[in-house]
Amino acid sequence: MRSATHMGAVLQGLLVTFLWSTSWVLIKLGLKASLPAITFAGLRYSLAFACLLPLVLANPGHRYALRGLPRAAWIQLVLLGLVFYALTQGAQFVGLAFLPAATLTLFLNFSPILVAVFSGAVNREAPSAVQWGGIVLTTFGAVVYFLPFDIPVGQTLGFIVAAIGLLANAGSSLLGRSVNVRTGLPPVVITTVSMGIGGLLLLAAGAAAQGFGQLNLTQWLIIAWLAVVNTAFAFTLWNNTLRTLTAIESSILNNTMLPQIAILAWIFLGEGLGARQILGLVLVGVGTLIVQLWRNMGRV
Repeated sequence: MRSATHMGAVLQGLLVTFLWSTSWVLIKLGLKASLPAITFAGLRYSLAFACLLPLVLANPGHRYALRGLPRAAWIQLVLLGLVFYALTQGAQFVGLAFLPAATLTLFLNFSPILVAVFSGAVNREAPSAVQWGGIVLTTFGAVVYFLPFDIPVGQTLGFIVAAIGLLANAGSSLLGRSVNVRTGLPPVVITTVSMGIGGLLLLAAGAAAQGFGQLNLTQWLIIAWLAVVNTAFAFTLWNNTLRTLTAIESSILNNTMLPQIAILAWIFLGEGLGARQILGLVLVGVGTLIVQLWRNMGRV
């Protein structure tokens, strides 16, 4: 029974990573159809929040937890919403407007590296020799991928936005752990509240700065699928897998998104990769996985 339950959780986790990987393709398709990037992100996460909120409010335990939440915890949730959704997800959408999907996901794959370095500095625990090896391997992989460092015209802004998204993603990872530990709230409540804050802020900012464009049926279907299936459903399913999977197993599943996105972008977006770029992606993926495995060894 335990092995069947565990295999079910692994398969669910793989389904979630696949859904999250398809999000990059759907976002690119929406952006190519002239969906304003920030408004697009705001619509996705605001609609996903609207789907999750009734589930939270229908649970008496969740309502009680929210009513008794101190001001300090609310501040943490607001910060998480600003950093993880408004900044990180907003940067992802804007970055995809300028960069190939594989390039941006490689960039954001450095988040665990920054988390390991930042958390080591905060906790005064330097990364282990093995983790430093993973960091060097990841950096070398990025160098291989980007050689000969000739940034195409029009992609400079994309790299700047990607750097902002990378820093925000690493910061939100550290902040998210703190919120989960200190507030004691169920993960679905933390996700719903922070997503609502960040999503509505993105929507307001996008509407004010970019407007809504001319949304047709196809664009609304993309937004609805991203919100309902790839966000509300996928986040709920992922939280369910965390009841069974170890931190290491979750890290491994998360790491499968790098090749998945590259393959999907090649098939559906025509973003081909040369042998050197494929080698770079493999090295970055392996290096990141090494850092994640050793960071999570104590949380198995």
